[in-house]
Amino acid sequence: MADGLNIPGVSDKYKTNDLVKALMDVERVPLKREEEKVETFKNQQDAWRGMNQKMSTLRDSCKTLYSFENPFNNKLTSSSEEAAVTVDAGREAEYGSFKFEVIQPAATDRFLSADIDSDYNVKEGQYTFQVGEKTVDFKWKGGKLGDFVNALNKRGGETIKASLIGVSSDRKSLLIESLKTGEENRLIFKNEALKFAKAIDMIGEAKAEKKTFEISQEKLYTPEKTQEFSQEGIPELSKARVTAKSNEIIVGPRGGYEIEIPADDNSRKSGKIEFTFKEKETKDITPAGKAAVTEIVDILDLPSPGMIEYEGITVYNNLSESTLPPSQETEREVAPAEVPPSPIAVSNEKIFYIKDSQGKETPVSGKYLKQGKNGKTSVSIPLKDYPEAKSLVVRNANTGKEITMTSPVLYSDSNATGIQPRHAISTAQDATIKYEGITMTRSSNDIDDVVPHLTLHIHDKTDRPATIKVEPDTESAKDAIITFVGKYNQTIAEMNILSQNKPELISELDYLSADEQDKMKERLGMFQGEMSLTSGKSSMQQIVAGTYKYDANSTISLLAQLGVSTNASGNAGGGYRPSQMRGYLEVDEKKLDAALAENISQIKNLFGYDSDGDLIVDNGIGYRLDKQLTSWVQSGGIISSKTSSLESQIKSSNQKITRLQTQLDRKEAELKRKYAQMEGSLGSLESQQNSLQNFANQNQRK
Repeated sequence: MADGLNIPGVSDKYKTNDLVKALMDVERVPLKREEEKVETFKNQQDAWRGMNQKMSTLRDSCKTLYSFENPFNNKLTSSSEEAAVTVDAGREAEYGSFKFEVIQPAATDRFLSADIDSDYNVKEGQYTFQVGEKTVDFKWKGGKLGDFVNALNKRGGETIKASLIGVSSDRKSLLIESLKTGEENRLIFKNEALKFAKAIDMIGEAKAEKKTFEISQEKLYTPEKTQEFSQEGIPELSKARVTAKSNEIIVGPRGGYEIEIPADDNSRKSGKIEFTFKEKETKDITPAGKAAVTEIVDILDLPSPGMIEYEGITVYNNLSESTLPPSQETEREVAPAEVPPSPIAVSNEKIFYIKDSQGKETPVSGKYLKQGKNGKTSVSIPLKDYPEAKSLVVRNANTGKEITMTSPVLYSDSNATGIQPRHAISTAQDATIKYEGITMTRSSNDIDDVVPHLTLHIHDKTDRPATIKVEPDTESAKDAIITFVGKYNQTIAEMNILSQNKPELISELDYLSADEQDKMKERLGMFQGEMSLTSGKSSMQQIVAGTYKYDANSTISLLAQLGVSTNASGNAGGGYRPSQMRGYLEVDEKKLDAALAENISQIKNLFGYDSDGDLIVDNGIGYRLDKQLTSWVQSGGIISSKTSSLESQIKSSNQKITRLQTQLDRKEAELKRKYAQMEGSLGSLESQQNSLQNFANQNQRK
């Protein structure tokens, strides 16, 4: 810009801009003060939110210690035979030790074909595979074996699976398997699938298999004597009253025998014993009772001695005495106690029993008996229901009944479907286990109905009884308590820093990083004098130091008894450490481990228990701290009220800032306008001065 040319409001020849700025800086002091207040309010809001986060985390930790899913209910399980049986325990399972024997695990049908060409062509047709109640049915248009396997797997889902096994470079074997265990889930081929399975030599026609019991006097044994069938005066059961001829066995009254079941592993697993029998009434062999014992009594027939009456008084004469011989004889029964009791005839419907390898006899269930024509009853006993069956026992305890039966026959049930596998890798069978001497079967290897809240997972048979132990999970309980202590200390530390202006509060927290320490320094003493923080901290300390006695027999009633206190590590030098004065908790892990090992149920009650019998937790450290913290962190609670109040102050300050900014903008504009006018006037005067000066100079030159 050329010298001497001044544009008011644009050029700053007279430094009016600096002057305006200086004046406005003074005017802006109230505005800066409000802006600083807003920043302070926001920092305080952030501090309360940080306090809310720490209290919420501590509250969650408290809930964990007394809620339904508290760690004190967690169970640890172990098995002495992990390869054969493992177990999962529910939270309500009882502690203890259990012994199980796995006789056999449940298995599926897994059938392998003979070697077939890799390019084998599967004919078209309707292919149907059945596993239990599930059916896989699809129409195949014909094609290569690999494509057929893919089509079957696509539809098989969780029911059936097929795979190809490479036997050589140009030969394969097809494996088809059921995916459901249990005898009831046998793999059955139907329609074109049956023809296909036969064509690749996967299955074939079943052969009839049966074994007849060897009935002879040498093979029969008299059943063991039992109190149930014994009675004084009646003969004991004996095989001497059993007659075997041809295919017929006659068991007379009080006759009985025991005969071993033929050895056949396949039949023992899934076979059945069949025979028929007929009952016939016979002369009762109960001995007759003894006749009543009588004795002769002499009676003398004498006349009446008479009587006399005088003034309403009657006097009777005494009976006459005589040594004359009796005039007649009579019989009198001897007292019943003097006569031995007569045997009672026996009528018993229980005749057939299965005896196991432990010598225990189990009556054959009536559901296996079917009444037929001519009074004959058919019996079919499935051995799968008696997996430990060793012998058949017949007891005709009746005293007036004869039993005629056919010789028992052991049938193999492996051919129930009319087919049998040619190359079976495994066949469908139920899991068989023994618990407390009781043998039981299940179709699945996951069994959850034997011991309440325990699920057994069967993997293989056991060589010896497996010991299953259910113990408390002390590690998860310990972790939960240590986590609680850590969250509690963090909350107390935050309350200390916000309410006190002591730098050592930060330096004592040696677990903080440099950045965390710097951020804490910004909050140090921010709410100094805030009574809610001071009283809140005091309430929390009283709760953790309180006594909680669940019942009169409780031995654990203080947190310090677990090794958790402000001086858990001890102070050999005497006095108090700063951390104790601040209210921080310490943990003596050895003492905590010992307490959890001995009194975990009482420790659970220490953190939360029902004091009034309404089945709702209403006392304990965890419960009371939860309630205390809830008053701080809940909607409308202490922290929410604090942040809401600060939000109102921020809003009010922002409104004031807006007003001040508007006023300052006007003030600045007014000052600039006035100083621009002043600059214009000064410029005009200067211009006039220059004109006069020039005029004077010109006159002087003339």
